[in-house]
Amino acid sequence: MIRLVGILIGLGFTFVVLLAFVTGAYTAATEEVAETAEHAFHEESHGPEAGYSFDGPFGTWNLAQLQRGYQVYKEVCSACHSLNYVAIRDLAQLGYSEAQVKAEAATWQVPGVNPDTGESEMRQALPTDYFPSPYPNAVAAAAANNNAIPPDLSLMAKARHHGSDYIYSLLTGYQEPPARLLEEFPDAAPGPGLYYNPYFANLNLAMAPPITSDGQVTYADGTDATISQMSADVAAFLTWTAEPTLIKRKQTGWPVLGFLLFATILAWFAKKQIWADAKPRRKD
Repeated sequence: MIRLVGILIGLGFTFVVLLAFVTGAYTAATEEVAETAEHAFHEESHGPEAGYSFDGPFGTWNLAQLQRGYQVYKEVCSACHSLNYVAIRDLAQLGYSEAQVKAEAATWQVPGVNPDTGESEMRQALPTDYFPSPYPNAVAAAAANNNAIPPDLSLMAKARHHGSDYIYSLLTGYQEPPARLLEEFPDAAPGPGLYYNPYFANLNLAMAPPITSDGQVTYADGTDATISQMSADVAAFLTWTAEPTLIKRKQTGWPVLGFLLFATILAWFAKKQIWADAKPRRKD
């Protein structure tokens, strides 16, 4: 009797699950989904026309571009965004000498402790220090940015789909909201302190356009600092901060694939050698 009751309960549970699945599938297939402003106006991110030097299986870092990107970060982005997971000494990977890294570290101020009084104070950074946050805490960051805390940029290129292209598109994508958006989706229009950008998830973000005009940064190597160039350079730099071993992994991958191919061929010949004298069993 108990077994019969258990079987009936199991059948009942299975029926309910199947009914819910069929009902949900039917509803999803027949129900009309109302178009949202995000769906209608969101655009897919894209990179610069020339692409990046690190694209593709044979890509490499363009150290000059990474140095320019660091300059854009330092002079523009660092006013609001931190690089908490990048040490200043890591700049040596961008082609800076040891003396240049030390000199660059000296231009940053990091939190420290006065050895005489034990009180907190700002001190000159060392190469072993990490890039400091521009705000002492999250409350101060929110208060200075329309109640929106600027995200850390260390891993931004990995945190977003097609991160390099996303950063480039976002920096170059600020524009006035189209008239159709204001007519059909008035609630989606940017409110006070917000800026329209079709590459952002919900179209409106609290960050003001950080790169606003050509020549905003004067490159040390003389490169023409257009908005597109500065955006591409800092996007490349943030790709490096997120994946500093990207090129090394690509370079390692080819020898590994070659070894696996060689090992596969060797295993096939070994198999042929071992079983060369074996004869198939005759079926009587």
